[in-house]
Amino acid sequence: MAICVEEVSASLVREYLSRKGLKRTIACMDEERPRTQSSINNRSNLRQVLHIESLYKENKVQHSPLRTLLEIIVKHHIEGHKGDQMASQNKGSDSLQSALEISPSPLSMAKTHSKLKESNPEHCTASFISGDPNKLRSHGTEVSSSQKETVSLDEERLRNYSETPSLSFASLGENSQLKMTSLHDNDHFIISQPDINPPANKVIQKSRPNRLRRGMMSAPIASTVQESNKQRQCRKAGMPQSQSWGGMSGNSLLQKVLEKPLSEVTDGAKSIQEKGIFSSKIENSKTLPNVKDSSEMVLYDIDDELPELSKILIESATITARKNETGQPMDQQTASELKSVLLGSSLKCFPVEWRNQGFTFSETHDLRYGMVQKRGGPCGVLATIQAFVLKKLLFENVDCSNTTRLQCLRPSNATRRKCLVLALAEVLWRAGEEKQAIVAINTGRVLFTPSGQYNSEGVLEKLSCYTLDHIKDVQSLLEQHIEQFETGELGCLLLTISAILSRSIDKLKEEMDVETTTLIGAHSYCTQELVNLLLVGQAVSNVFDGNVELDPGTENSTLLKGIKTHCNIGLLSLFEHWNIFKVGDYLKNPLFPIWVVFSESHFSVLFGLQGELVSNQDKNVEFDLYYYDGLANQQEEIRLTVSFGKSGSSCQDLIPPLDHCIRTRWKDAFVSWNDTEPIL
Repeated sequence: MAICVEEVSASLVREYLSRKGLKRTIACMDEERPRTQSSINNRSNLRQVLHIESLYKENKVQHSPLRTLLEIIVKHHIEGHKGDQMASQNKGSDSLQSALEISPSPLSMAKTHSKLKESNPEHCTASFISGDPNKLRSHGTEVSSSQKETVSLDEERLRNYSETPSLSFASLGENSQLKMTSLHDNDHFIISQPDINPPANKVIQKSRPNRLRRGMMSAPIASTVQESNKQRQCRKAGMPQSQSWGGMSGNSLLQKVLEKPLSEVTDGAKSIQEKGIFSSKIENSKTLPNVKDSSEMVLYDIDDELPELSKILIESATITARKNETGQPMDQQTASELKSVLLGSSLKCFPVEWRNQGFTFSETHDLRYGMVQKRGGPCGVLATIQAFVLKKLLFENVDCSNTTRLQCLRPSNATRRKCLVLALAEVLWRAGEEKQAIVAINTGRVLFTPSGQYNSEGVLEKLSCYTLDHIKDVQSLLEQHIEQFETGELGCLLLTISAILSRSIDKLKEEMDVETTTLIGAHSYCTQELVNLLLVGQAVSNVFDGNVELDPGTENSTLLKGIKTHCNIGLLSLFEHWNIFKVGDYLKNPLFPIWVVFSESHFSVLFGLQGELVSNQDKNVEFDLYYYDGLANQQEEIRLTVSFGKSGSSCQDLIPPLDHCIRTRWKDAFVSWNDTEPIL
């Protein structure tokens, strides 16, 4: 069998995931990239194909051996690269040392030039600039011993001065017009004259080996070059140095930027090039420029570092400006208020049905979009989030159209998890009036020690609350901790607590008809206030449109609060069939054909695939609706066909409650269960 590089790579990744215990990641990978006959499922065979038997044996005898083949290969290449780099550095160091041993000092050459300039200045200057060593040597023999002593003293001063980060050679002699500048780049050593412009077609700079052989670099310069290399490496690594830009040190510049708002930092970064913060123009040049004043620091070959520096400053300021990066630990007062509004008292404990319920998806092939409810109680929370997941999956998914929506009901693990993140974020963002949201995350450790009138059970005591001012930040935080909501036991409670805090407890109580109403009612059921909080973002107690005032103008006047605007997700109730109350048009005719259904003290979901269902009032049409109940241990898809003009069942006692709910929206409709056993 021929070896396929792609299959070997995939097998190597699977081996890594398996050894790391990432089972769900492997399952996702197998789903998106299924195994083939070329896949290698044996570690021994994989080692033989990759020819790493020797590396595997060496790793096995180590004190802390690596567990995966991928790590062994990576370690081998990292250590090999380090070895090659060290060998290259040693070789370069030996070459430099041998070159420096035979290289005359540039200062001695400059002094020689200064003394000889009096007799033949034009000849000497041209010889020095052009780097002609023969002409310099011919005149160098005439230097007296006293002059040599002077040169040696100047060299000693130069060595002391070269220890500073930036080295600038001013005039080397009283009568000399030459000025030299050492740059933060060992590839550039520029000698310039203030008033002389060299011809444009004449290349002055030579390669580094040539400069070494011709005596253009000596030990002090090499020391400065090494120091400059270290600083440049630090700059590229994002480490500010003590050297100054525009009269301000790197540390003080970064500190000043971090103290400013992000908008000022962005404007300042843009003006670095426009206003000339650096002391000279930054350019990439391989020829000698016209330097008007060589006493200034001239920078070359770092034009690629300017955007990098700006990016570092802007990113640092962004991190500093971002609010509430770390969550606020839960305190006992907030925990007591949460328990009171949820359960009625801080001495009560959360029902086990709520503590053990997350938003876990079904693995049944035809019901992969559905979430499974373990026990009765939090069905209102589950049904509402299920409705928003279907909205994201069917009507806001770019991959779904009118012809593919049925196929979208079989999503991959990644797709349905993404839809869950978006659904949770939308619910919390609407509860926070689309201005901010608070997300409660379980830290796994106790953050406060309860005392007094409070019953501790290890739930609220471990929460940390993140306040976020943008929906993108809400989505990002939920994505990071989605396992706590999807597979964690506290998923339902975390969302409920987050929604209450996003709305605020005070505002939530104001919206209820009775402030003492709890969100978790008798038998651990969800109250209508909690369902409305998640459904429309307001914890109102009713489902009719607007507000209704009872006994207006009297002392017994009572204001009943209902739904204020059209909703994305609708609601149908069996109570309307019994004439207990009426569901308003805002909930009965939502923007999307998805309804939370309340029937027989239980919440479930009814939805259609055609967006026209919410606006089409023609009773001569026939359409399909899909029903899902996470608590019913549903194993197959339930498709209902709704039609008009047909007679219903002759036995009224056997009409399923769901049919009555559907008829509150489509009066006189006939519902066919399509060979599926009706739920009675």
